[in-house]
Amino acid sequence: MLKKIISPLFAFYTVIAFAQQPPQKATDSIIIEPAITATRLSEISISSLHINDSLLKAPAAISILTPGQIQRNDNTNIATILNTLPGVQMQSGAINTNRISIRGIGARTTYGTNKIRAFYGSIPLTTGDSETTIEDIDMEVIGKMEVIKGPLSSLYGAGLGGAILIDPQYATDPGSKAKVSATAGSFGMLKNTVNYGYNTKSGSLNVNYHKLQNDGWRANSSYYREGVTLAGDAFRKENSRLTYFGNYTYMKAYIPSSVNRETFLNNPKAAAPTWAASKGYEQYHTYMGGLAYDWQLAPWLKNSTSVFVNTKKNYEPRPFDILSQNSTGYGGRTQFNGNTKIGSINTQFIAGAEYFKDGYDGGTFENNYQENNGNGTLQGNRLTANEQKRDFVNAFAQLRLELTQKLEFQGGVNYNKTNFELDNTFPADAASSEKYSYDGIWAPQASLLFKPAETATVYASISKGFSLPAIEETLTADGTINPNIKPENGYNIEVGAKAYAFNKKLYTDVALYRMQITDLLVAQRVGDDQYVGVNAGKTLHMGIEASARYVWDISPKWVLVPYAAASVGQYEFKEFINNDVDYSGNDLTGVPATKVNGGLTLSMPLHLYCSADYYYTGTTPINDANTVYNSSYNLLNAKAGWKYNTKFGLSLTIAAGINNITNTRYAGMVLVNATGVNGAAPRYYYPGLPVNYYGNAGVSYLF
Repeated sequence: MLKKIISPLFAFYTVIAFAQQPPQKATDSIIIEPAITATRLSEISISSLHINDSLLKAPAAISILTPGQIQRNDNTNIATILNTLPGVQMQSGAINTNRISIRGIGARTTYGTNKIRAFYGSIPLTTGDSETTIEDIDMEVIGKMEVIKGPLSSLYGAGLGGAILIDPQYATDPGSKAKVSATAGSFGMLKNTVNYGYNTKSGSLNVNYHKLQNDGWRANSSYYREGVTLAGDAFRKENSRLTYFGNYTYMKAYIPSSVNRETFLNNPKAAAPTWAASKGYEQYHTYMGGLAYDWQLAPWLKNSTSVFVNTKKNYEPRPFDILSQNSTGYGGRTQFNGNTKIGSINTQFIAGAEYFKDGYDGGTFENNYQENNGNGTLQGNRLTANEQKRDFVNAFAQLRLELTQKLEFQGGVNYNKTNFELDNTFPADAASSEKYSYDGIWAPQASLLFKPAETATVYASISKGFSLPAIEETLTADGTINPNIKPENGYNIEVGAKAYAFNKKLYTDVALYRMQITDLLVAQRVGDDQYVGVNAGKTLHMGIEASARYVWDISPKWVLVPYAAASVGQYEFKEFINNDVDYSGNDLTGVPATKVNGGLTLSMPLHLYCSADYYYTGTTPINDANTVYNSSYNLLNAKAGWKYNTKFGLSLTIAAGINNITNTRYAGMVLVNATGVNGAAPRYYYPGLPVNYYGNAGVSYLF
């Protein structure tokens, strides 16, 4: 199937490469949806982590989301936006229950997201136990989001699936700007946001407060979150500046958990019986902050150095126990970017290092909800207490050689050394202290990029990636360190092409990849919703991704911007024996082989616009034996609005939208390899939202 698709796609790129128009001037503005401000697409800049500065010239599969694209839905759930990207799937059982996978990596994670690194500015959102949470960042304060697909460990370290880089929103308009907005929707959803920005020649400030609450459409699923975000820069000069950012979040969300097939089909509003009876929830306070200083050391050399700290206080009553944790992380990163010549060859390089340390102290308590007269959680005696610490060092380097005007080479390497320790302090008769470290991991990367035309590139790359086990995956059933657990690792081979065409009104990209993962980490159930990790085999991830975006000037006041994206893959167990059962050759659990997205934005007279997004997700195996599959499904969302900017600095916006217009019944998230306890049916399904409505309004004033 893949061969039939590959040939015509590359033939299409050959035609585009030789049908280019001259590149437009650098002043062409990027299209910001839904308020379209230009009728052509400009080259998009990418993160300074890369040695290149533009999407077109980066020899990697990268997707960019602008603020307009991020806010094209209801501004509450980032999953609807990430799922428009090829190769990316964000399953969402609730606002606080998500799993992100890229090219099938991370799809078998039991709860949450790992094997993908994420950053907010220079602050890692990925904790020392390998868990990544991006849904706490308010969508209205994201300046840009960059999704790197596949391992580029020489840039960002561990992360087999890739990385998600989130830019904070900075004040850019001169003077002061104040904005308030409100969104209301189905199931008691209400969000209020207040923002203030200030920008001068020497610095800027942007502060944002948001509050989001939702009654939930399922039993035991109400949600509440509020937060404050700060971002800006100071001491801004021609060759240097200091940037700062911070975020505080408080969140309390009740957990309905997954349900069995009968409940999913007949009563999807129900919560899992034990979670409903215990009124299980999670509650936490998080703080994070960072400083970054960028300066030009010499005409050919610049440096960026950042430091960060984050803390989290978490309390999570579950049917089987109550988890209480306090965690703190801190670290720093320094990166040198330079350019020089090796003989007659123009050369750019990146070199630097990153240090990260975090840990937590906490433990578990009895949950005596069955003795609480139907009032839910009741904390009982302490069951365990422990302290965990992890630290790692990444050293990295990247080199770019412009061999000819049309051909360039890039090579890089990352070295990672990770140590961790565990102290069990309760119960006293089981107290222990253990330390462990992994052997140093080298992760090289090399690529060739060819430019057949000024606005087209073709590349080929090979890179090694690795993912460190979460601390929970390194433990045995009795809570001690298992020294036999190894990091997952694999090589990714990729070819791709990117091009602008038709006077830069069309942008397309395509990538083909093949990755084989060894030392696959598998979660084995040891109790009700409790798992341990084992290395159990190899998986194959192979596929093709393609996307396109086009600007169509229907008339001077009517502009249509359609887009399309598709992922077709082959994901399977190459060698996989678990609990003496051989699953080799089976489809990889939790990954749909096909994913198709499409949509449009239409800008109309009188400052009106409308947008629509279509999602298709293919059938998904949800157990390793491939005896149970989640059905394929189609979703359709739409939004319409009005945006008006006056000559006096006042801007008004009004919009309304519908999600899941066809009221499709689908699983927004699945629990892979679920098993029934005490004879109960397995709880595979997190029912997705039925048809739901929302409206929002906002006003801003520049003064």
